[in-house]
Amino acid sequence: MLGATKAKAAADLRPAPEGKPRYLGYGLGLRSQHYADILNGDPELDWFEVISENYMVPGGQPLKILDQIRARYPIVMHGVSLSIASTAPFDPNYLKQLKALADRTEPVFVSDHLCWTGVHGVNLHDLLPFPYTREALDHVVARIQHVQDYLKRPLALENVSSYVQFRNSEMPEWEFIAEMTKRTGCWLVFDVNNVYVSAYNHEYDPYEFMAGIPADRVVQFHLAGHEHNMTHIIDTHDALVCDEVWTLYKAALERFGPVSTIIERDDDIPPLDVMLEELGKARLLAEDVFSA
Repeated sequence: MLGATKAKAAADLRPAPEGKPRYLGYGLGLRSQHYADILNGDPELDWFEVISENYMVPGGQPLKILDQIRARYPIVMHGVSLSIASTAPFDPNYLKQLKALADRTEPVFVSDHLCWTGVHGVNLHDLLPFPYTREALDHVVARIQHVQDYLKRPLALENVSSYVQFRNSEMPEWEFIAEMTKRTGCWLVFDVNNVYVSAYNHEYDPYEFMAGIPADRVVQFHLAGHEHNMTHIIDTHDALVCDEVWTLYKAALERFGPVSTIIERDDDIPPLDVMLEELGKARLLAEDVFSA
């Protein structure tokens, strides 16, 4: 049951924190395939997003490499296992490691996904949806506040791709997100590809989704590729950004203004220069929007 957190959430409506994270420009998700090119060269990008769990260890080579990259580029920490919407208690060891990494690397901000990833001690290694109800909203709000208090910094949360919807949802996803950030002061990672994927799968208008998101809370855009199966789309992060997502990104720039942007690639990862070429397309598109 989610009701145990309802009273706390309802009584603790916090104003948005001061100090919106600074604009970072255009970056990439940091992947081990590109370590050598980054350390041995001077790639033309502005920042990196790192998967938090890959570096939540007390030592080792990956953390040493991250320290070297962090000395040259700003970073953002992006987690995949916080499970903010789960009914399971937070793993105290996970939160301790997350905070230790944030204290060590001083990221511009810490982000994760608006979803659940496991329960009863089992991590399902997937970003799972939940019903958008008032009870779920109270529950998620309380859990966000708990994590923000523990980390002593606001979170940024990302909309996920989804393949099922719940009949008992009481509001659309964008209304849930807008109320969630109003009540917690958290920031938002607006994943343009995920909006496109979910809108196609559930037959709603991605531009209506975008219009429902508070513009002053968005601190990052994600761009990625997917697998289009005609009847549905799967968010695979293994392909180039498609034309429809680029069009949606242009509309996002027009609505939200300049927002720190990365391209994500998690499978079939090409050489760094190929990634930089695609990132250049995002830069050019933004230049066209803001010079018009």
